[in-house]
Amino acid sequence: MTIKNHTKVFKQLKNHPAKLEKFKKHNTPKKRTTGLNTRSCKRCGRHRGLIRSYQLLLCRQCFKEEARKLGFAKFD
Repeated sequence: MTIKNHTKVFKQLKNHPAKLEKFKKHNTPKKRTTGLNTRSCKRCGRHRGLIRSYQLLLCRQCFKEEARKLGFAKFD
């Protein structure tokens, strides 16, 4: 269902609160407990390339920028 359809349905059901609640109950997305979108970078909000070691929760791009401040050293 597209965004326009949702807004159209909400407008139609505005005068019928019981039907609106039933529509919301059955059409809202489930809360995710596993998968890629459950965690995101603390700094920028990206979901991909997340570094979770030491509870950093930073994406690889932000980690590269913040590594020196966090006390990580680059070895050649």
